[in-house]
Amino acid sequence: MSIVFDRPKSLTDVPLHYCPGCTHGIIHRLVAETIDELGIEGKTIGIAPVGCSVFAYNYFNCDMIEAAHGRAPAVATGAKRANPDRILFTYQGDGDLAAIGTAETVHAATRGENITVIFVNNAIYGMTGGQMAPTTLPGQVTQTTPYGRDPQIAGYPVRICEMLSALDGVALAQRVAVDSVPHIRDAKKAIRRAFENQINKRGFSIVEVISSCPTNWGMEPVKALEWLRENMLPYYPLGVYKSKE
Repeated sequence: MSIVFDRPKSLTDVPLHYCPGCTHGIIHRLVAETIDELGIEGKTIGIAPVGCSVFAYNYFNCDMIEAAHGRAPAVATGAKRANPDRILFTYQGDGDLAAIGTAETVHAATRGENITVIFVNNAIYGMTGGQMAPTTLPGQVTQTTPYGRDPQIAGYPVRICEMLSALDGVALAQRVAVDSVPHIRDAKKAIRRAFENQINKRGFSIVEVISSCPTNWGMEPVKALEWLRENMLPYYPLGVYKSKE
């Protein structure tokens, strides 16, 4: 019997620690498949964040570096400049990238650092128990906004792709989702495009992936995907916000 579906070589044979219904596993697989298809496993260096995906270094079968909270783009910058022939990617959540790491993200982008950023946006702080994140929607209930996020008090969510698309150093800013098979296919194409941009020395590429967090949203996995479609996608429209191709 021929094998038609298998674990990518760039994923280790280790059980993931993520909650049931979490979409990090899907995104991990898409990144690993891209690394396999491009034949860059032996020259790829990944930067793990602080957050739900803090243990990403256990899952990707390539060289990995653990960065301090929010500093993944800065670490990737140093590693890339010291090893320009290597392929660098960061894997970050909304707390890591869009809160404590905002400065590192913006300045790496405006400098046009030739790295690839995978940004997972589930609109909440997952690892620390479900507090409001920079990407939490207006009216969304979290541990620190029990009556819903009030823009009058907490301000408005940060739209990362729209913000970064204004910077000259950005080669690609694209928002995708992994809530359905068609969207997963589009996400895979975007991730591959971001890695190819780096190979072709086009500059900074970011792929924002709209994702669910059933545990901290207090929902069953299927309901969480429905909530994502009904609430997150209207506020965070999918698409290419900037491309230098």
